[in-house]
Amino acid sequence: MSIGIILKLLGSLALLMFGMKSMSEALQKMAGPQLRHVLGAMTTNRFTGMLTGMLVTASVQSSTATTVMTVSFVNAGLLTLAQAISVIMGANIGTTLTAWIMSAGMSFDITSAVYPAFFLGIILIYLKKYRYIGDFLFGLSFLLLGLGTLRMTGTEMHLGENQALLDFFASFDSDSFLTTLIFLFLGGVMTFCVQSSAAVMAITMILCSSGALPIYQGIALVMGENIGTTVTSNLAALSANTQARRAALAHMFFNVFGVIWILFVFRPFIDMVCGWVGFDVTMEKGAVETSVFLANSAKLSFVLAAFHTAFNVANTMILIWFIPQIERFVCWVIKSKSVDEEEDFRLHFITAGFMKTPELSVLEAQKEIQSFSERMQRMFGMVRELLTLSSSASNKKDNKAGDFNKLFTRIEKYEGISDNMELEIAKYLDSVSDAHLSDDTKAKIRAMLREISELESIGDACYNMARTISRKYNGKEDHFIEKQYDHIHQMMELTDQSLTQMNRLMKGRKETFDVNRSFNIEHEINNYRNQLKSQNITDVNNHEYTYAVGTIYMDLINECEKLGDYVVNVIEARMGLR
Repeated sequence: MSIGIILKLLGSLALLMFGMKSMSEALQKMAGPQLRHVLGAMTTNRFTGMLTGMLVTASVQSSTATTVMTVSFVNAGLLTLAQAISVIMGANIGTTLTAWIMSAGMSFDITSAVYPAFFLGIILIYLKKYRYIGDFLFGLSFLLLGLGTLRMTGTEMHLGENQALLDFFASFDSDSFLTTLIFLFLGGVMTFCVQSSAAVMAITMILCSSGALPIYQGIALVMGENIGTTVTSNLAALSANTQARRAALAHMFFNVFGVIWILFVFRPFIDMVCGWVGFDVTMEKGAVETSVFLANSAKLSFVLAAFHTAFNVANTMILIWFIPQIERFVCWVIKSKSVDEEEDFRLHFITAGFMKTPELSVLEAQKEIQSFSERMQRMFGMVRELLTLSSSASNKKDNKAGDFNKLFTRIEKYEGISDNMELEIAKYLDSVSDAHLSDDTKAKIRAMLREISELESIGDACYNMARTISRKYNGKEDHFIEKQYDHIHQMMELTDQSLTQMNRLMKGRKETFDVNRSFNIEHEINNYRNQLKSQNITDVNNHEYTYAVGTIYMDLINECEKLGDYVVNVIEARMGLR
């Protein structure tokens, strides 16, 4: 075998993998947001969940993308783990469409149709309005060109006449169960090493179609590919949160269980699939004319695709009735962490190595910003509680000083967490923005960067208020009079309402959000601040309290007003108003 043929083989595999990636990303750019909404809305029960997973995966040509979207919805509380498992089952069926595309590419000479598609694709890319369709055509063309080149390279290699290769495969007893296990293991290892089940499937199709690899060993390789691809996702999920690891384990359980039961009915099941395709299992080379044998072997790529589909459909039909049991099993294997997430900073949705596509990375970042936003409102709630603890002059005498200091320390920790969250999310978005993104996604990233900056400012405002309260509590100044406490609590209530509106927007869809409600609250805060500012001057002049107490009092009022401004800035960034 010459070096030129080996390089052509490796190059065509690279073309195939690049084409798959480009095609998948282009499809996600065209339909990503709509697919996310479909995924969230159409999973009311296990059957609609399975159908949704199947349709979404067939649409974006990536079971990984579907799985990642599903896990993000579980984390956000939009889907239960049981619903996610049904979607993942459907994704396994949807991904079999790839095998059918590849079998068609292996069976027919499609390279002549690729060049007009390249030409049309470049025109659409330059038109800009249709550039995602052009990207898709380029990806599909690369995929088909890779398959066509792979097919021609396989023919040039004359694998069916390579005696050394034939002797190697002949050294395995085709009737032995051990042989099936060996090829099953080889398929898993190859997929894990190459990181692409599509590439290993293509190699298997070449070996089978050339007559070098018997069909039973070829299908054992395909079964190994199913397990190998789940090992990759489980390793990627190691750095992810609990729900992501459970979803990855459920995916592995689904495929491993399927392989185990198929092994018990291995030959009858394959013979049944061969009968559907019209492939003669008993035909041997030399017993018939070469042309007849090659025509029969040409059907093998369709046999592999048909087996892949039949295996996943049958496995889903069996396991879909046991989703609650699978859910209990994965929850039993992967226990929830007992660490208090409030006191232990880590990003919950953004996970290193788990995201595969930039478009979906943005969704994960949005979930993280939502978590950031909720955390800032909890921090403000602590500030209100701190004010209550400081309100009684007898606190230091009735052992509440310890509670005050503990809560202030917790607020300090939250301020550090808000700084870290801003930096980590910004760094993640910066790495995502290096990829080729749609204009909408670029605009979203710009808006998100503004959101996290304003959210961090909310954290700073909360910490400033906490320090002001602590300074008054530990200082020699007099306490606020009852009227001042009432005014501060009322101002904080308005501020909390604005934070509630902000979190409602972060959790929901901006199309259904009434932005005027937030603007009205902001006007109320501004007017109330102005009213209290004037009244404070009058009260100090009337000696109702000292100038020093009035200064601290107005510091808290002004900080609430600033916080309200930051909230409005977050809302405007999210709504795309500025």
